[in-house]
Amino acid sequence: MTERKPPGVGFETWIDRQIREATERGEFDDLPGAGKPLPGEGRPHDEMWWIKQKMQAENLSFPLPGTLALRKEAEESRAAAVGARTEAEARRIIENVNDKIRESYGKPLSGPPLLQPLIDVDEVVGDWRAGHPAEEKPVAEPPRRRRSFFRRIRHG
Repeated sequence: MTERKPPGVGFETWIDRQIREATERGEFDDLPGAGKPLPGEGRPHDEMWWIKQKMQAENLSFPLPGTLALRKEAEESRAAAVGARTEAEARRIIENVNDKIRESYGKPLSGPPLLQPLIDVDEVVGDWRAGHPAEEKPVAEPPRRRRSFFRRIRHG
């Protein structure tokens, strides 16, 4: 495919010949996805398909306006707090996002006007406790006091 197009030959004819020769050599055999439908076949054309595909491959999300990003972060923080390992960690996660919410009250954010309410720490901790029941510690019997050697001798 590195050869140059000969003068006087149309591009289409030249390209068709290269494809035919490559097919004859078997260069198109066993390509990944052979025999599978084309991705997106049957869906309406989307001019941003390649951007969406790249973002999905890189596990990225579209940037959200400030108010929506804050709401999404609050939801994700709530879920993270309920799944936290300790109650203190759950409280810390909620307090951090509440600090960001309080900060947002004093500055304008891009996006639709949404007022994100503070997250109730006690409510989230209650949900955390429901998912992490406290382990009951067995009640230990008080240690038996041994009588001293002299008392055992005296009292038999």
